[in-house]
Amino acid sequence: MPKFELHVHIEGAADADTYFNIAQKNKVKLPVSSRQAWQHYFEFRDFPHFIEVYTTAVNSLRATEDYGFLIDNFFQHQAEQNILYSEAYLSATFIIEKFEDEDALDAIEAAIKSGQEKYGCVVKLIPDIGRMIPETQQQVLDFVLKGKQRGLFIGLGLGGPEKGYPPGLFTETYQEARRGGLRTVAHAGESDGPESIWGAIDDLQVERIGHGVRCMEDPALVEALRLRQIPLEVCPVSNYCLGIVEQGEMHPIREMLDAGLNCCINSDDPAMFSTNLTNEFETLASLGFSWPELQQLNQNALEAAFLDDDEKNRYRKGLEESERS
Repeated sequence: MPKFELHVHIEGAADADTYFNIAQKNKVKLPVSSRQAWQHYFEFRDFPHFIEVYTTAVNSLRATEDYGFLIDNFFQHQAEQNILYSEAYLSATFIIEKFEDEDALDAIEAAIKSGQEKYGCVVKLIPDIGRMIPETQQQVLDFVLKGKQRGLFIGLGLGGPEKGYPPGLFTETYQEARRGGLRTVAHAGESDGPESIWGAIDDLQVERIGHGVRCMEDPALVEALRLRQIPLEVCPVSNYCLGIVEQGEMHPIREMLDAGLNCCINSDDPAMFSTNLTNEFETLASLGFSWPELQQLNQNALEAAFLDDDEKNRYRKGLEESERS
């Protein structure tokens, strides 16, 4: 099935072994000494541990060529699964701390051009602010706007730990982003509850919510999301791995869909969670989702994508042809 993905991180598509090799190349000291111990370090206990590992891994990226390598790796990963179109997050807060804007943009531009030529799929980037370092938000926005001018970035995101860093801290930056023509999304309702989602839709006025699975704790929020049909980028395996949803429990996407919410399926940090988009669909199939339901979830991703009508129509035709064959 030709597929579409809207919530996947470029850095999270590289596995432990890849980061160990990059750290060795860049002579970066890791918190463990062996490759085996580093791989064990990637067995996440909870969301705070994941953030710790993610930050450590990304801090090993010390050359712009490292980002070029990760982007090429990501293109290959998506193409192998027949993912025709992706909107992928890029951790901009880490980039601006280490590189001059133009140097980073040059490397990203070269990697995107090369990836599309080699693999034939389309990847559009949404850099995000690391909410745990809110003082970087203006610098991130400036970087993203420069990338937009070069045709590299389509939107602004907000990632990282939700607790202690509510959406209201970023309201003015999001207003400026919209004025600059950027699409807006935010992680919310993953490691924190409904109040985080309310903040994202009311304070930041986002067009999509990353995760959003904890919306079911607030009936008024569920009704608001149903009426507004704000797309929710749901990542089932990630939720299980980080303990957002307990192993063995039915994933809340079943209730979300039954409540009329607009959901699509994504892999989040696929290599870190030993998953991919194909596996996400297989996971839902194992939970009793029917083939038509899985097809609809894939269609939902296309409809929620930041594409114009002509682009969407072209992909719709391809989906229809695939379903008939």
